[in-house]
Amino acid sequence: MTSNKIRTLVIDDEPAARRGVTMLLERDPDIVVAGEASSGKEAVRKILAEKPDLIFLDVQMPELNGFKVIEALGGQHMPAVIFVTAYDQHALQAFEVNAVDYLLKPFEDDRFWAAVRRAKAEIVRRQTDALSNKLSHLLTYLQTNGAPGSGKDAVASPAPAPAAPPAPPSDAITRERILLKSGGEIYFLKAEEIDWIEAEGDYMKFHAGGRVHLLRETMGNLEERLDPKRFIRIHRSTIVNIDRVKKLSPSFAGEYAVILHDGTKLRLSRGYHERLQELMRNAL
Repeated sequence: MTSNKIRTLVIDDEPAARRGVTMLLERDPDIVVAGEASSGKEAVRKILAEKPDLIFLDVQMPELNGFKVIEALGGQHMPAVIFVTAYDQHALQAFEVNAVDYLLKPFEDDRFWAAVRRAKAEIVRRQTDALSNKLSHLLTYLQTNGAPGSGKDAVASPAPAPAAPPAPPSDAITRERILLKSGGEIYFLKAEEIDWIEAEGDYMKFHAGGRVHLLRETMGNLEERLDPKRFIRIHRSTIVNIDRVKKLSPSFAGEYAVILHDGTKLRLSRGYHERLQELMRNAL
């Protein structure tokens, strides 16, 4: 990470649950626990006062539940959020408010640290975006008013605030993330983490980093929702992430095999050959 520690709040109405999360976080040198809260209203007050980078947030709490906490904060003060709860029925709502992850109690340590890694990546992304916005505004100012010493005295009006992003669709798929349920756990899978996808009956099998996740969906609907600049259909039952493709290898009868960086070998049907080659050329 960086030299600045990730300021984190742990919010849960159960003291034992707060302590369990805090003890795990104390093992990470990149993170400092800036405080705890045991109710929704206390959580809002502490988030506004402490301005944490990350919060672990229970859903079911007195006074305000986890989603009401987010609603009360508004987008301007929103840290990265990992929900920690014993109930999975709220997972889709967590997805819609752009939570980093959703941990179901009781969770394994490996699952916890996977969520922390996602949160760190999200915080770095936000910091990078914020820096890019500052540089962009500075460049706009200099172009409008001239560099210091150029003789221009006018003061540029502040750049308008960026428009709020559109709300995500109400289902479990966007071009950036997919909500998956696997082994009783909820995963927020980012698009760039997906290696390839295959159809199996009424389900789609997502292969990501050596793990397989299932989602009940049709191939046609899934293909429409995925980013066509990143994902390409290479067979009637297979979609591949173009960034994972290492090479095309001649197979038989004029067909090719798609070889991924991890060694996975997939069949490329003739009808999809031209589109894949075009995407690969554009990716170079």
